[in-house]
Amino acid sequence: MKNSKIEEYWKSFTSENNIEHKKYEAWQFGFDADLLGNLVRDGIKTATASAHIFYEIEQEELPKVGGYNIILDSQDNPLCITKTTKVCLIPFNQVSSEHAYKEGEGDRSLEYWRKVHQTFFTNELKTINLNFQEDMEVVCEEFEMVYK
Repeated sequence: MKNSKIEEYWKSFTSENNIEHKKYEAWQFGFDADLLGNLVRDGIKTATASAHIFYEIEQEELPKVGGYNIILDSQDNPLCITKTTKVCLIPFNQVSSEHAYKEGEGDRSLEYWRKVHQTFFTNELKTINLNFQEDMEVVCEEFEMVYK
């Protein structure tokens, strides 16, 4: 996604930090872009999880360690920039309580994480005529906020 606000934000980040890295992804969270984006900006949310099947269907590469992401609000305004620190592929039912805590949502428990992510994934999978499976592959990504 390219727009002038995003490009200016990236340019400010790279010039202020002497970064020559040219590549970045700009995106918003699918559930509640404002709530989750602000949790990242505030340093509470340092991880996320996605259904692997969507990467396969859209033929997208998985996030890469060292990759930069501009996190957007619901109006596509930049909130902050993150740098990916860890990526792993794991079955939904094996996601750890540590990962759930790092996602920073609700009470940060694994029980809460499983409940809201099962609901989210179920709804997303319905759009492509698939059903949620407890052992479906999930892309777990950790990141650090590097600019706001």
